[in-house]
Amino acid sequence: MAASTSVKVVLLDIEGTVCPISFVKDVLFPYALKALPDTLESQWDSPDFAKYRNAFPSEYSSSKDALAAHFRDLVERDVKVSYLKSLQGYLWESGYASGDLKAPLFPDVPAKLAEWRHRGLSIMIYSSGSVAAQKLLFKHTDAAPTSDLTPQIADWFDTVNAGLKTDASSYETIASTHPEFSPAEWLFLSDNVKEVDAAIEAGMRSIVVQRPGNAPLSPEVPQRLRVIETFESLDDDLNVRAG
Repeated sequence: MAASTSVKVVLLDIEGTVCPISFVKDVLFPYALKALPDTLESQWDSPDFAKYRNAFPSEYSSSKDALAAHFRDLVERDVKVSYLKSLQGYLWESGYASGDLKAPLFPDVPAKLAEWRHRGLSIMIYSSGSVAAQKLLFKHTDAAPTSDLTPQIADWFDTVNAGLKTDASSYETIASTHPEFSPAEWLFLSDNVKEVDAAIEAGMRSIVVQRPGNAPLSPEVPQRLRVIETFESLDDDLNVRAG
């Protein structure tokens, strides 16, 4: 069944949009910090680990202590650099596989993804977390009856293959990878106002998602941007429902 709307692609942020910020800040980040020391000890010279170690600047990749200290500093300051995000994804992989980690989605998310796919929309992800980490999260969710939602996702973007999420050029890059859709046929949903502004600057439609646990929005944001608290607030044309 073809989608009856000008929107053909729903581009989704993750943290604060499809799952709570607290899962990333309070569960994923601490898990990686806890797993890092043993990983450095057991895998420092492993070929599998080398690509993650060598991606760090040379002043930090030369010793375990230096890498660990730099890793902790980046996490504490929430610096979104690609080499940190790649290593975090690697550390999370064992946690997801063991069942220690499972992504809690907001209740409206699984059904909406299924509905949008049924209507012929393409669903894609754009997050500062690495593509590998994105796929892990969507593969191991608390959705029922199917916890693996990766088959719902048509493509994945991060700061490596697209660019920084607050730069309009990143959204232009994303759109250019799917020339079958014009920028105006994309809808980007994110909790970050600067990201929403950047997507709009690139010609996409975009809406701010204000979920429980997100930072309060400044009073001017709802005056100039559309804001929703749940995907259920979007009608069949992916416009914000009146009232």
